[in-house]
Amino acid sequence: MTPHPAPTAIPRVLLAEESLPYRRVIREALMAFRICEIDDAPSGERAFELALRREYSLFLFSLPLPDMRGDMLDRLLSTAYPLVHPGVHAAPPVVYLIRPSDAIRFHELQRDVRVRGSIPLPPKLDVLLSLTAKLLPERVTAAFPPPHVS
Repeated sequence: MTPHPAPTAIPRVLLAEESLPYRRVIREALMAFRICEIDDAPSGERAFELALRREYSLFLFSLPLPDMRGDMLDRLLSTAYPLVHPGVHAAPPVVYLIRPSDAIRFHELQRDVRVRGSIPLPPKLDVLLSLTAKLLPERVTAAFPPPHVS
C-alpha cells in the first residue's frame, strides 16, 4: 500500500485593519484572485490573539490601529510567534496598509527583511494583487481563464 502524500496547506493571511469596509474589500479581492484563507481583526489585540493560535503565511497590518500601531504589533509578533508555533523560526512576511500621513514611518520600516511593501488606504486592488503575487498562489477561475498560447 502506497502512502498518500500530505495535502498542501492552504496559505492563511492575517489582516488587521479597523475599517470593516476596507477589510471586506481586501478579503474579497484576495479570495477571488489568490488561493488563501483570511482571518481579519479590527484591532491589534485581536490580531495578536489570532496569530498566537494559528500559523500564517502573510500578515497584512494597517499602520494605524485603534489600540496600537501595526509596526508595534508586528514587532511583538516577531518575538512571540516562533515561540508558540513549533518548527517555525520566524514570523511571516508583512505588508502594511498605510495612509498618506504614514509614508515617512513606512519608509523607516522598509529596512526589515520581512516587510514586503505597502498598500495605500483606501485599498488599491492592483497594488494588493501585485504585492501578493509572489507571496500567495494565484487562483485560476473560469471568469478569468489563463491566456491561450498557440
